[in-house]
Amino acid sequence: MAEGEKIHKINIEEEMKSAYIDYSMSVIVARALPDVRDGLKPVHRRVLFGMHELGVTYNKAYKKSARIVGEVLGKYHPHGDSSVYLTMVRMAQPWSMRYKLVDGQGNFGSVDGDSPAALRYTEARLQRISDLTLADIDKNTVDFQLNFDDTLKEPTVLPTRLPTLLINGTSGIAVGMATNIPPHNLNNVIDACVAYIDEPEVDIETLIEHVKAPDFPTGGTIYGYSGVKEAYRTGKGRVVIRAKSEIETDSSGKERIIVTEIPYMVNKAEMIMKTAELINEKKLEGVSNINDESDRNGTRIVYDIKRDAIANVVLNKLYKYTQLQSTFSVNSIALVKGRPKLLNLKEIIHEFIEHRHEVVTRRTQYELDQAEKRAHILEGLIIASDNIDEVVQLIKTSSNREEARNRLMERFELSDAQSRAIVDMRLGQLTGLEQDKLRDEYNELLEKIEWYKKVLADREIRMGIVKDELVEVKEHYGDERRTEIVMNAEEFNPEDFYADEDVVITISHMGYIKRTVLTEFKTQGRGGTGARGSSTRDADFVEHMYVASMHNTMLFFTEKGKCFWLKVYEIPEGTRTSKGRAMQNMLNIEPDDRVKAYIHIQDLKDDEYLKSHYIVLATKKGIVKKTLLEAYSRPRTNGIVAVNIREGDELLEAKLTNGEHDILMGVKSGKAIRFPEKDVRTVGRNAAGVRGISISGNDEVIGMITVENESEDILVVSEKGYGKRSLIQDYRIIRRGGKGVKTMNITDKTGDLIALKGVTNQDDIMIITRKGLTIRLSVEEMRVLGRATQGVRLINLKKDDHIAAIAYAESNGDDEIEDAQVDDDNSPEEQ
Repeated sequence: MAEGEKIHKINIEEEMKSAYIDYSMSVIVARALPDVRDGLKPVHRRVLFGMHELGVTYNKAYKKSARIVGEVLGKYHPHGDSSVYLTMVRMAQPWSMRYKLVDGQGNFGSVDGDSPAALRYTEARLQRISDLTLADIDKNTVDFQLNFDDTLKEPTVLPTRLPTLLINGTSGIAVGMATNIPPHNLNNVIDACVAYIDEPEVDIETLIEHVKAPDFPTGGTIYGYSGVKEAYRTGKGRVVIRAKSEIETDSSGKERIIVTEIPYMVNKAEMIMKTAELINEKKLEGVSNINDESDRNGTRIVYDIKRDAIANVVLNKLYKYTQLQSTFSVNSIALVKGRPKLLNLKEIIHEFIEHRHEVVTRRTQYELDQAEKRAHILEGLIIASDNIDEVVQLIKTSSNREEARNRLMERFELSDAQSRAIVDMRLGQLTGLEQDKLRDEYNELLEKIEWYKKVLADREIRMGIVKDELVEVKEHYGDERRTEIVMNAEEFNPEDFYADEDVVITISHMGYIKRTVLTEFKTQGRGGTGARGSSTRDADFVEHMYVASMHNTMLFFTEKGKCFWLKVYEIPEGTRTSKGRAMQNMLNIEPDDRVKAYIHIQDLKDDEYLKSHYIVLATKKGIVKKTLLEAYSRPRTNGIVAVNIREGDELLEAKLTNGEHDILMGVKSGKAIRFPEKDVRTVGRNAAGVRGISISGNDEVIGMITVENESEDILVVSEKGYGKRSLIQDYRIIRRGGKGVKTMNITDKTGDLIALKGVTNQDDIMIITRKGLTIRLSVEEMRVLGRATQGVRLINLKKDDHIAAIAYAESNGDDEIEDAQVDDDNSPEEQ
């Protein structure tokens, strides 16, 4: 250790903390984050100022990029030529900047990610719009600071008339924070600024109406608006951008997807390459070929669709799995008075307007000072011109300029500046015409001075000037939006991934459900043997089979009165012979609850359909309830309460009606009631309903049907195997809530009624006994009997067996239809 040197011990933890904080603040303030006032980072500001100082404005010749980079590098930004050059390049790329600030000549890269040519090959100059970022910079409008070596001065902020932070956006990664602000349309932003000037208390919602949404240089479509609003309200949000596309069909009927605009900051070549990889890996099906036909006139990417694929479905999969849809995560952090701050839309506009107000104030003060200086000189010149002979004589007789100035100051009470101006006058200014010009100029200056003072004394006038200048910018440089907005779309709709084609839904008696493609059920001629609909477990059978669209909805109602939803595409797909999946395992229903009814709905988004249809529910205790279908149009994962079930009661049936049906309810004691649906007033979803039929003791409802026309017959079956088919016309219409009329003569021989169904000659009925025996009966083979008869024996039961349930059985050629064994001794008896 040299003589006189000492070792000072320091705390390494404190030293590292201090050094890291210094480094962090340096990155945050001097590199990565923009100033909220001019929207520029230091490197952008230095490039623009350096080009301005170099004189490469829009109306001058291009200069080599190497010359410009050298100027900026040597005077203001000593951080490597690549950082300066790439900054200048980005400001010249039309796919990067919504409003280019640099006019480049040569290879400045491409949207495919190609690098620009070396700086020695390219040339550049400022765009005309860049003049607005530097306007009035020589009028003391902004503060200057010393450059890195204290030899020159550079501006701390530019006096921009452009709301650059919003119209061009920015992105940057600092230490512990990052910023990502999207570009916007100049017209929209200036409209919002004007609205703020007119009413400083304006709320963000009003400003959003003006700004609308980001406007990206590459166009595209903003898909969904909630993320945009969140970004404007809080400074953070997600903006979903989709490519602009259309589907074309050629003369041979083959479809193609044509993409003409891609999302912002997406590398086109890389996107196409990754899409091709997905196709090769079979993760993306339906595309046979991709061609990039883009040229200088614009983007054009062609996706050829396979003949067996549906273009809309393929397009939605492209949105899902490729960068044809991307997300712009907004994080509006900028420097406010040298400190990073998360800003909402109103705060950004406020800071910009305040900056413009300060620029106008300082510019006016500068112009006032200059005008007063000039007026002061003119006053002296006018005095001299009024006394021209004496002034000339006085100067002629003076020995030198200094003596002449002193004698003029003493004779006419002039200031030093005035006397110097008189001594420096040219002889030509002594003519009469020139003297008149002096007086005219002086009078004009007095008017300007009065105006400048008025401006400086009144904030309202200054804000009016700010507004007028913004409107002027809009008139000269405003353009139409490039990015469209789809207001109501949010994220991906699962329906987008399924073609809206018809499928067959099968539901078994024991609650197994599946969907099968319609082509598996081939059309057979009359007398065919049929096709097996499913392979069910023992004692199970297909109870319902019908055709539905993949985008349709199934409503499931449980005995506890809850309603659940399943889209048809959510129902598991199975083959024609597979069993399906238990509904109990697909819905969030309680273990002791079970599905009792299901309704097929075509469209839950059609308001007219929702408001013209009703759900009618019936419980075992005779309660009936009618609610608009609209109340069931907002699906929830955990279901909703369809009807409040009282203790000891349970939901029995659910039917879809149009409000013009009749309702027929039957009870186990053998009575039935028919009344118009209109007698049941429409109530809300949470209401309990009204009495449909009066019951007493242990009696209960065993079935409900809705009658739109009288083409159906009524089938009733008792627990001891008796049943009959009667005409609907036999049931006269009476008032709701009565006890009803006899539908079957109940005796000890027949046992209680257990089922009431609406049937036609085309139906088959399955009878299930408590011991698990099943028999299929054709309705066509049943005779039509009177309403008040006992009926006939449908099935011979053992002494200790009873019928448990009656269900519809879909036609199935592989299930044998057994002949009913009828007891001849039990012929129909009229009561």
